[in-house]
Formats: sequence, C-alpha cells, structure tokens
Amino acid sequence: MTLPVNAQTLLEAFSSKTVLIIGDVMIDAYLWGKVDRISPEAPIPVVSVTHRENRLGGAANVALNISELGAVPILCSVVGTDEKGNIFSQLLKQNNLNDAGIIYDSSRKTTVKSRVISNNQHLLRVDDEVSNPISDSITEALFARVQKIVAEYKPNAIIFEDYDKGVITPSLIAKVTQLAEENNIITAVDPKKRNFDKYYNVTLFKPNFKEFCDGLKCNIEKSDFDSIRQYAIKFMQAHQIRIIFITLSELGVFIGDGQNFYHIEAEHRDISDVSGAGDTVISTATLCLASGLDIYNTAKISNLAGGIVCERSGVVPISKSALLDEISNA
Repeated sequence: MTLPVNAQTLLEAFSSKTVLIIGDVMIDAYLWGKVDRISPEAPIPVVSVTHRENRLGGAANVALNISELGAVPILCSVVGTDEKGNIFSQLLKQNNLNDAGIIYDSSRKTTVKSRVISNNQHLLRVDDEVSNPISDSITEALFARVQKIVAEYKPNAIIFEDYDKGVITPSLIAKVTQLAEENNIITAVDPKKRNFDKYYNVTLFKPNFKEFCDGLKCNIEKSDFDSIRQYAIKFMQAHQIRIIFITLSELGVFIGDGQNFYHIEAEHRDISDVSGAGDTVISTATLCLASGLDIYNTAKISNLAGGIVCERSGVVPISKSALLDEISNA
C-alpha cells in the first residue's frame, strides 16, 4: 500500500477530529452457550447458557469505532424510557461516550437485537423494536440537539447511520445536511432502503451492494464493475454526491468520485462474524476523508478495518493498534 503519509501519522491525525453520529441506536444482546443435543420437543438445538452480554449497537457502535480510532464521537439518537433504555444509558457511561445528544422518548421502545451463539455460530436472532418514524416534535428536539452540538463542539464530520428504525427522517436529513453545508462539515451516509434516495449534497454515500441495487432498482452482478460505475454516476449526479463507496462483501469495495473509480479486493481472512463491519467501514472512511486522505487510500484502509472486525465474533469496534499493524504490513 502506498500512503501519502506515514500510517502512524495518519492515525494520530484522527485524534484531532470530532465526529457527530446521528442515527438508530440499539442494544446488541448476546446469549452465549453450548449445544450438546437436539430438543425432543422439536428439531432444534438445545443451548446450555454459559454467559450473557449487552453491547452498544447500531449508531452507537459507530460511536465506539470512532472512539477506538482515537477521535471524539458525539452521538445523537432517540431511545425509550424503558428498562432497556436504562441499560443503554449505562453502556454509554461504561464506554465513556457523551450522551449530550440522546433524547429519551416515553412513547418509544429501545431497540434490542438478541443473538444466540454457540461455537462462534449464530443460531438465532430476535429483534425487539419499533421502526415507525419519530414524531415531528421529537425530530425538532433532535435537530435542536444537533444544532447545539455543532455550535459547541464544531465537529469535523457528521455521519448518518440509518438502520431503518425511524430516528432518521427526511425532514431531519434535509435540516442537518443544510446545517453541515453552512458550516463546511463533511457528511457521510450509511443508508438503508427507506431513506435511500432522500440524501442530497453529501460527501460520502456508503451502501452495501444489496442496498445499492435495491435503492437504484437495478439488477446487476456484483462483479460487473462497469455497470456499477454507470449506475453510480447517474445516482451521484442526481443527488449531488461527491463520493460513493460500495461494500461488496467477499469481493471487497468499490469507490468513486464521479471521475475516478477503483475496485479494491477483499483480504483473505478467517471470517467469524460480519456483524458490524459496515459500522467500522463508515467510521474509518469518514476519519480518513476528514484527515485529507484521497479516495483510493481511504477505501484501502477502510477495507482493511472492516476485514479485521469480521475475524471476531459478535459486533465489535476496530482496534487502533490492529489497524496500525494491518496498514504497516500491507
């Protein structure tokens, strides 16, 4: 890998950055156990529980990644006033994350994704959530938090982390992107289907391949990079997007700025769990761009970061030291 700056210097540059993350947060709950037999009641495995764990998920995992990479994350989202909302608040404190942008809404349920895992294999996932859009009044309250944070902390970048759980609305997108443009703040988007075509004038748009095809209603092969480029150009021009960055799972990543496009192959790894890899990619890419890195090396480093977390079970953030080793040895 040819980098315009030393890897250590680049990662040190991350420490001077502040990133505002707006989006759907959740608790990733894990039940770990052993499977020794099949249930006599139905053809399903019986899991003997060894331990349980709660982790920060969704946009909160992006905040963790930003923090682990040495930058300052500020999280803006909405959670319930229920028991899970209290657990989420405790997890923020345990991970030393700023809660200045968190709104507690008594009419909403805190999203929880519960996973049952045995021998590093996912056996079951249960989603307990509501996904209807937040109310107009909560949208206004959330935007007021964003305005206050932008004025007080002067973030270098804003990430929209959309999991289609209702926190990000078209109205919020329009207000925040205008605010970012007025303050010369980089904007990065990790989209989902509901709001895919609602983003205009953003710096970085990072769908995965399925989201890209669903959003553009196109039926192309993942390896057809020429067709991907053609569809990407049309979408970027229509939405005034500066950079598009498409993750292709086993085929790596594809990035372009309208003029130059690159495909970067995936590294060969022992994949344990792909959960949360997209969170790591958007976090790393945003910090690279905020630090002045070109799009090719931004994609190269982000691809490495996403691969690293896939080697660990469950949703985990990137390790700064692990990324430094990967960049240095690439």
